[in-house]
Amino acid sequence: MNRPLIAAGLLLGAAVTFTACSPVGALNAVTNTAGLRVTRDLKYGPDVRNVLDVYAPDNARSAPVMLFIHGGSWTSGSKDEYKFIGDSFARAGYVTAVMSYRLAPQNRYPTYIQDAAQALAFLRKNVRAYGGDPDRLFVSGHSAGAFNAVEVVMNERWLREANVPRSAIRAVVGIAGPYAYDYRSFPSRNAFPEGSSPEQTMPDRHVRKDPPPTLLVVAANDRTVAPENATRMEEALRAAGADVTRTVIPKLDHYTIIGSVGRTLTFLGPTRQVILDFLKRHP
Repeated sequence: MNRPLIAAGLLLGAAVTFTACSPVGALNAVTNTAGLRVTRDLKYGPDVRNVLDVYAPDNARSAPVMLFIHGGSWTSGSKDEYKFIGDSFARAGYVTAVMSYRLAPQNRYPTYIQDAAQALAFLRKNVRAYGGDPDRLFVSGHSAGAFNAVEVVMNERWLREANVPRSAIRAVVGIAGPYAYDYRSFPSRNAFPEGSSPEQTMPDRHVRKDPPPTLLVVAANDRTVAPENATRMEEALRAAGADVTRTVIPKLDHYTIIGSVGRTLTFLGPTRQVILDFLKRHP
């Protein structure tokens, strides 16, 4: 009997009774952001989905900045489900932005990547007002959001088009991301252009010559996104001379790995501490 996983299930189940969101988003019900400065629904672009929330430590002054991008197969999800992520990174000293983005199938690749670039441009321009340092940006995401995070940083096109200097991105953290797969045989093909191929869209094919330090976090029991995605991404980054770390977290699956980033579920595994230790090595 795995008591931590059972406890997590009970916690998530209890939270669902109070919220009409996914189990991941249900963690919001047990997340207390008291003591943080939280600013919601800041518009970084013209679309109704171009909004983000900022979670800032109360005494933040030139603090590092984290942009977090949610998952959901590019077709669902919202920043509103990830209060626990904003809380988790802000408590660790990061001014944390949690973004929404335009969804497929109405908005296919690269729309949601361009949204991530525009969110970074917004933070570059405005994050000082929340105590953040615009020259110390970190990007992270889970699942489809990990794809977005890695692609927006590794493909030099997107930062260039958004006028975000590459040097401002200190590091990127992908959590259970699908960086290297042939979507044409999966339902997620509706997030990519008709007739496109992995060569045109996958982050492992787009690694720039000067990639930033990268952490790829993998759930050992992931049955949603094959762990081989991270292996292939690691190989592409190493071929480009990148500083890359791939860490496999035992026992966790595609959903508990993101849950364990929240402070409430750290007993599930060391995901949160692995990420924070990595970030501290790249200040």
